[in-house]
Order: sequence, then C-alpha cells, then structure tokens
Amino acid sequence: MRRYNGGMGKQWVTVLYVLAMAAVVVGVDVLFFRDRFWERLAVNVGIVLVFLAFYLRFLKHS
Repeated sequence: MRRYNGGMGKQWVTVLYVLAMAAVVVGVDVLFFRDRFWERLAVNVGIVLVFLAFYLRFLKHS
C-alpha cells in the first residue's frame, strides 16, 4: 500500500513560485526597462538567481 506524502502539494508550491517569479520579471520589465535590452537582460538574470537562491534555501526538501 502506498502512503501519501504530500508530493502534489509541493508541486503546486513550485508552480506558484515560478508564476510569481514570472510576474516579477514581467512587472520590472514593463515598469522600468521597457527600451533597454541589456539592462533588462541583466536585471532579469539577477531576479531569477535571487528566486533560485530562495528556492534552494527555503523550499527544496531533500
């Protein structure tokens, strides 16, 4: 008999986390860096790295 270990809940948290990251990236792009390609690219990479660091620190469970 298989036991439920809450795996589906973790998947939803990850999906919501990725959606929040995408919303932040798009919001920053539209509000601040509309016509600046390289600055926008650098900031987007930085945002993704910050979200990745928080994910690895607080949300990833081994």
